[in-house]
Amino acid sequence: MASKLKKFIPHLVVLILFVIASLAYFSPVLQNKVIFQSDIAQYQGMAKQLKDYRAAGDEIYWTDAAFGGMPTYQLGAKYPHNYIKTLDLSLRFLPRPADYLFLYFIGLYILLLVLKIDYKLAFLGALAFGFSTYLIIILGVGHNAKAHAIAYMPLVLSGIFLTFRGKYIWGFLLTTIAMALELVTNHFQMTYYLGLLVLCIGVAYLIDAFQKKMLPHFAKAVGVMLVAVVLAIGLNATNILATKEYADTSTRGKTELTINANGTKKEIKEGLDYDYITEYSYGKLESLNLFIPRFMGGGSGDPLPDESATIDALLRTGKSQEELVSILQQVPVYWGDQRIVAAPAYIGAVVIFLAVLALFLVKGRLKWWVVSAFFLTLFLSWGRNLSFLTELFIEYVPYYNKFRAVSSIQVIIELIMPILAVVGLHHLLNDFVKLEQKKKALYYTSGIVGGLTVIFLLFKNSLFSFASPIDGDLASYYKLPFTFVDAMREDRAAVFTADALRTLLFVVLAAAALFLYLKNKIKEIPLIAVLAVLIVVDLVGVDRRYVNNEDFVKARIMEQPFQENGANLQIAKDKGYYRVIDATTDPFNSAAASYYHNALGGYHAAKPGRMQDLNEFYISQGDIGVLNMMNVKYIITQNNNQGPVAQRNPYANGPAWLVENVIFAENADQEILLLDSLDTKRTAIIHKDFKSQIPTASIVRDSTATIEMVKHEPEHIVYETSSKSAQLALFSEVYYPAGWNAYIDGEPVDYFRANYVLRAMSLSAGNHKVEFIFEPSVIQTGSSVSLISSIIVLLLLASGLFFTFKRNKHISE
Repeated sequence: MASKLKKFIPHLVVLILFVIASLAYFSPVLQNKVIFQSDIAQYQGMAKQLKDYRAAGDEIYWTDAAFGGMPTYQLGAKYPHNYIKTLDLSLRFLPRPADYLFLYFIGLYILLLVLKIDYKLAFLGALAFGFSTYLIIILGVGHNAKAHAIAYMPLVLSGIFLTFRGKYIWGFLLTTIAMALELVTNHFQMTYYLGLLVLCIGVAYLIDAFQKKMLPHFAKAVGVMLVAVVLAIGLNATNILATKEYADTSTRGKTELTINANGTKKEIKEGLDYDYITEYSYGKLESLNLFIPRFMGGGSGDPLPDESATIDALLRTGKSQEELVSILQQVPVYWGDQRIVAAPAYIGAVVIFLAVLALFLVKGRLKWWVVSAFFLTLFLSWGRNLSFLTELFIEYVPYYNKFRAVSSIQVIIELIMPILAVVGLHHLLNDFVKLEQKKKALYYTSGIVGGLTVIFLLFKNSLFSFASPIDGDLASYYKLPFTFVDAMREDRAAVFTADALRTLLFVVLAAAALFLYLKNKIKEIPLIAVLAVLIVVDLVGVDRRYVNNEDFVKARIMEQPFQENGANLQIAKDKGYYRVIDATTDPFNSAAASYYHNALGGYHAAKPGRMQDLNEFYISQGDIGVLNMMNVKYIITQNNNQGPVAQRNPYANGPAWLVENVIFAENADQEILLLDSLDTKRTAIIHKDFKSQIPTASIVRDSTATIEMVKHEPEHIVYETSSKSAQLALFSEVYYPAGWNAYIDGEPVDYFRANYVLRAMSLSAGNHKVEFIFEPSVIQTGSSVSLISSIIVLLLLASGLFFTFKRNKHISE
């Protein structure tokens, strides 16, 4: 027993070192500071109402705070029997974002151990993965869900490799738990990209099994993993079902419109628009920043070099100080063609060097699935710059058209390159390859990697233009001489040269260390230590350019990222029920109003589809009729002297009203177009599919008829009505039938859609109590499935432990 415990001591030490490294990089968390993450600031606004109710003891699945109302499924809702989430929270015991960095480390460490790599090399590989610049920068900007999903990718691969190795029980259990943790992150785009990597692995193992006549074993392993995935889905059933339900109604689902807001014909297809999908496409040449961080200037906000030719050129133009400041704020050191780039996706010069070395040393299926996954994801990351492949995947590969920002598929490269690098180093340090072959591989690698860098340095002005797509426009707008454009390109060349020399230095140092090892001048442990130091210094040196202590703020600033202003205070005095739109910004890309009010806008990657349509056709144009029907009582505008002020809209329709006229629309196009200049207080637009629910012949104008909201909670709304004849009521609430149920005097009734996005209901004469209650069946169904799946996994885990204990006892006897 003592000997077995002793084996765990190195791993415990590594675990402690990972904790120290995570806290050291994000050291301000120890001072109760938090990193300011722009996306999380927006999330705080979107989830404010949800969190307020949760603090009071209620978990709500509908919020009024954004887009006129939407489910909270994508805003951090907590579900019953979601035990895998409890496990996830236990693993993330460090303060954020150090918790995600720790998960990066521990995940790849476990994967490399499963690949039978020595723990010292596994430690090195984990550092290389965790400190990859892209993985750090996404924590800096607040892409926490993405980071969360990436962190669990290595664990999923660990379970897969164990299963393929014939460790069916533990492979099955690890795959189940790891895949469940991957799904609990709720970032299905990253999980989808992981699936593409697993496909490459599967093909490599299938070919290998065919060649070795082991197809039955392959089929058995795949079957075991499929069952594991099914159970993992079951553990996340509520989240997956709820996400699917909402996604179908969001901008990620299929629209019924055949026209755009400008009148042009819309291409009818399920999924996102091609231009939206490929908006962030990596440039082919830009991919070299995986190796040289500022190959194309770094990020969009990178500063000019200290001795800047651009500044010198500007000073000679005679522009005023104010003009100079304005121009310098817009001068891009980045010269790629992406609209905005936070930082280069730098993997590390040493990691790239070791990965290329591995190509000469590593044989078999690992090498081929890594190479195939590398080129597949690299080519797909180019998006519109390799349009034939991108269009092929959008058109024919299931669900590929559901995701935007194709450049982010490079996370797979960030994952597989450290794996290949460490496996290659493992081969170098062992007897798998003859010494002469190792030396030859080192010479070839040094010549290829170092030589390419030298060529870039010597012939940079011949090979690269250093020209940004906006150089000409910037010079023309500010009437600057052509020498200014030349100066910008000179600065970019200087930045490129500095980082290329930096990369060359790390390549030379890594090659020298390996050469000394092969010459028996240094031993294995010093070599690993030197390489680990080089990797950390290399990567952290670049990481700190973009995410450092200056990005941290006091915790209260992130807890309340949107400060109160005069407009918010003015609106807060009104205790009625209404909506607010913030016209000081793009209301459909800001959660500032959602933090304080029931907002018509909001911030989300998957907005409610019909509300986005309404925004494109009317709201973004300031159509007051549409604002009225959405019960927008206050419009926040900017006053030059007072700052944000609230303008009251006296024409808002209120929470509910009775209409006199109905116009039937033949299709969705008519539904939305007929809203133009419509008197929404008197007339309703109803799709013909709901015609049978409207007793149009019996609607008689009743001047005494009333409808009044008497209670409003996010999940329960109550109205009282009184009329002498049948009426048609409209409610300024978003139509979402997959959860909202309607009742009249306690009896379930049907309701239908009106004015493209609203709810409507036919009322008989008399006094009635009308209720809308949010009762999503998807929560109950999903929770039941999650509970059953949890019990099954627990029983299987107990069985696995029992049989393992029994087998070990039998062996010891």
